[in-house]
Amino acid sequence: MQSLTEEIQSFSRTRLKKQCTRVTSLSGRRIIETWKGSTITVVEEAVPPEKMVGYVPDTSWDLQVGVVKPFLLLGSQDAAHDFGTLKKHKVSHILNVAFGVENVFPDLFIYKTVSILDLPDTDLLPYIQECCDFIQQARREKGIVLVHCNAGVSRAPAVVIGYLISCDGQSFNEALSLVKTARPASSPNPGFLEQLRSYKSLAMNGSQH
Repeated sequence: MQSLTEEIQSFSRTRLKKQCTRVTSLSGRRIIETWKGSTITVVEEAVPPEKMVGYVPDTSWDLQVGVVKPFLLLGSQDAAHDFGTLKKHKVSHILNVAFGVENVFPDLFIYKTVSILDLPDTDLLPYIQECCDFIQQARREKGIVLVHCNAGVSRAPAVVIGYLISCDGQSFNEALSLVKTARPASSPNPGFLEQLRSYKSLAMNGSQH
């Protein structure tokens, strides 16, 4: 019987792109999202040392938090799971846009979970308004919101860019530049970037109705 890793590696590259996404966190854990039809499975895969081929996992947590606006922060799940980091940045609200990542302090912070798959063909734009509403809620309540996904590289930056375009009136290039300056690791997948480029006109048309 093939292991899950072998099964995934046996997929063609095209099928792999459509069937699953893998994220290796900085602590060395590998999260695999796979789906067939409407069924999505999230598993955590142990990576045996002999399979690492010289790769040494960085066991330090990624606690770098990007300050996009005084009320809007961007980071990884590590930052969202580190109480000291959250208190240091005076976080009150947490927007979790990962898939299968738990909210670990439900009694201490106001959470919203919007599960987004980090895939180029994921339709990102329908999620943006829901995320914007939560960010605006935090702002109205004089709070500070941390937006995070798993690695804080693709989904969370994409959502923040969408917010800046939709609710802050910025152009795509301005929003992308601000996010990259706040968190240099930010790199939304190509599909998300393409959708966000076209989002400005869509957002403006929507605001006229």
